[in-house]
Amino acid sequence: MKRVLLFIVLLLPLAFASVELFILQNVQDPIKYIYTVTGVGATVILFATITISLITKWINLIKYRKMIGLSGFFYAFLHFLNFYILDAEFDFSFVIKESLDKPFIYLGMIAFSILIFMAITSTKKLFRKYNKYHKLVYLSLLLITIHFIMAQKSLTILQFSYIAIILFIAYCKLLQQIIQKNRVN
Repeated sequence: MKRVLLFIVLLLPLAFASVELFILQNVQDPIKYIYTVTGVGATVILFATITISLITKWINLIKYRKMIGLSGFFYAFLHFLNFYILDAEFDFSFVIKESLDKPFIYLGMIAFSILIFMAITSTKKLFRKYNKYHKLVYLSLLLITIHFIMAQKSLTILQFSYIAIILFIAYCKLLQQIIQKNRVN
């Protein structure tokens, strides 16, 4: 039951976007709107994934971390599909040109490549073999954050608060690593 409820919660951004796009139809620029919903959805869910270990004292979601992480990848995949299908219209040369011309796009592509690797190696057998590489999620999230800020072209209060939250999570994760390392020694 908990897994079904979590699945429904993770699909809320997609449901909300679908209602806005197909039922209410009050979106001025659908491609930009899809970029925003899928990009923010992926980023928030992926950051939620790394904060799970920070909140286990209060809420233990460790057994759902894989599901949450794969949901973040799902939104990142939709973000990429929006770029490739709706924006580039299946033109691979356009994708390559845009990726090379605009730094925020190639940062996003690098982050997405890391997420693809992590999604593929999230099965039990492959995770045992490649789990140490799953720490690349931190690099991916850093690249995603830079990608997001560069794509906005200006920093607003929202972006500053977003950066503050990211820095706070990074600080907490670093503190958690230091405490765990000191316990072992």
